[in-house]
Amino acid sequence: MKKILDAHALLVFLEKEVGFEKVENSFISALEKNNYLLMTSVNYGEVYYIVLRECGQNKADEIERIIKTLPIEIVDVGIQLAKEAASIKAIKKISYADCFAAALAKTHKGEIITGNKEFREVENEVKIAWIS
Repeated sequence: MKKILDAHALLVFLEKEVGFEKVENSFISALEKNNYLLMTSVNYGEVYYIVLRECGQNKADEIERIIKTLPIEIVDVGIQLAKEAASIKAIKKISYADCFAAALAKTHKGEIITGNKEFREVENEVKIAWIS
């Protein structure tokens, strides 16, 4: 089963917040199995803008370098994934960026790694691996 990483989980890992060990274990497992975690370019952009806004350009550049060393495959968003995310957003109370992680999980029959409680909205549609 493909593992899908959302922005919340990656930020928890990078900031070593509660639950980071679970994300770290997912990275270790991904390396051992040569089965990288997936993350949409939208969710990647969410991490980037949060770090840029809160910490500045130098830290954002540093985080970008760190992310490139992690077993994450960034999936560019195309029309089909955008339509799936829009379909989720139209009926669920969940942020638009999070809809992309949910849409990626649906299309890959994957499991979202997150601690973001907004994903409770889609718990009946996609599998969630809660980190906290």
